[in-house]
Amino acid sequence: MPHAHHSDACPGCAAAPQAAFARHDHSHCSGDVLARAEALAAEQGVKLTPVRRRVLEILLEEHRALGAYDVLQRLAGEGFGNQPPVAYRALDFLVENGLAHRIRRLNAFAACMHPGEAHAPAFLICRACNHVAEAPAAPVREALDHAAAALGFAIERSNIEALGLCPACRGAGA
Repeated sequence: MPHAHHSDACPGCAAAPQAAFARHDHSHCSGDVLARAEALAAEQGVKLTPVRRRVLEILLEEHRALGAYDVLQRLAGEGFGNQPPVAYRALDFLVENGLAHRIRRLNAFAACMHPGEAHAPAFLICRACNHVAEAPAAPVREALDHAAAALGFAIERSNIEALGLCPACRGAGA
């Protein structure tokens, strides 16, 4: 399915994956995503509790995937408690409700930049700085579905992750 974009989405984060690695007004895009996440939670009848909201805000602060332990340290430092289930429950909630993605290669989590939109992103992961961008993966998924169908296989779920270097790290000779 094609990846739809909101007209008010931050061009640096949501509309153009290559720009997600560039300098841009990140506060605009994170604020926009947070507002859409709150609307989506209300629409789905689920509660974005203070700890869930704070975890989403932490994930939105950078285009970097964070491990549950990193999130837990931030929560503990802000008085939300230091027990691992606090972070894991909030992260699981965000993933289950389409507000975050699990980046399996990094065993980490990243905020979904397109909450509420039907999309199957490919994750572009910089091996040097761990910044992550979502790229539309519909053509890749269609090719994969076609190749699988030729073997009589029906794909139910896929997770596409590509490892490489972002423009900044390529420029720095990483």
